[in-house]
Amino acid sequence: MRVTKHEHSCLVVEVAGTQLVIDPGSFTTPLIDVPNVAAIVITHEHPDHWTPEHLQRILERTPDARLFGPPGVARAAPPDFAFTESAAGASTTVGPFSLRFFGSQHAVIHSSVPVVDNVGVMVNDELFYPGDAFTVPPVPVPTLAVPSGAPWMKISEVMDYVAEVKPARAFPVHEMGYSVIGKNMAYGRIQAMVEQGGGEFFWLDPTQWLDI
Repeated sequence: MRVTKHEHSCLVVEVAGTQLVIDPGSFTTPLIDVPNVAAIVITHEHPDHWTPEHLQRILERTPDARLFGPPGVARAAPPDFAFTESAAGASTTVGPFSLRFFGSQHAVIHSSVPVVDNVGVMVNDELFYPGDAFTVPPVPVPTLAVPSGAPWMKISEVMDYVAEVKPARAFPVHEMGYSVIGKNMAYGRIQAMVEQGGGEFFWLDPTQWLDI
């Protein structure tokens, strides 16, 4: 299984030529060469994690791709996008991908900002991506796509999260708000915690991939 990181929180997972797209949002450049998409998973409704334009572009090439997202995403999407609701504890199989969903709410940004639905996804019992939350699945996490910087977090919380999950492998997402200096500082802190738990941290940049 190959996981390709795109800008911010967008991931493309490939198994035997079939693709799964996760959170293609407004900070992600257009995905113009992603054929044979079995499904698109959206963790929550914020535009840095999905846009109608990204979905339309993918569905024009693979109109049978299934869409998954929590209720807030389905409400925010135009009516011609047929979402299957994802919820904590739900599971399904699409092509070569088994999907298990964990979590229910976005992390708190501020008391003045509404808390929206947020459901993370485990792919093939191998890769967990929590969206914008520090969800700890009740199962082992071999590979963690770990949020590295956002208005809803501070680096000590990320470090505590990694220490609790103890992934065998981890790589950063949600990084587009960083300067180069800030990104390097955050990644170094996260790497230290991953390695403290016996895992390996990969400093993936957009378009780089990890075979797991």
